[in-house]
Amino acid sequence: MKYARAIAFAMLAGATIVSTGCSVARQQQSVGEYVDDAGITTAIKAKMAEDKNVAATSISVETLNGTVQLSGFAKSQAEKERAEAIARNTKHVRDVRNSVVVRP
Repeated sequence: MKYARAIAFAMLAGATIVSTGCSVARQQQSVGEYVDDAGITTAIKAKMAEDKNVAATSISVETLNGTVQLSGFAKSQAEKERAEAIARNTKHVRDVRNSVVVRP
């Protein structure tokens, strides 16, 4: 049973690496640009996780060429705006597109 979890995790990690490599080629980004975008995404998610006013698990963050796309659900307009502010105030972010939906 323990080995099944390890194998499943290894397969998931391998699939992630393969899909990551494909996305660099498909979107015509250099490896350096991709690494920068991944760093931006990671920094934003970390800041959201630290902020008690933002549910980081409910908001997705994707970055392409310095443009950040936020999507998912927020509990309030204030949470949506705070998520956008976090993204805008992160180093190397060029633009933020906020598609977060406020749930009633």
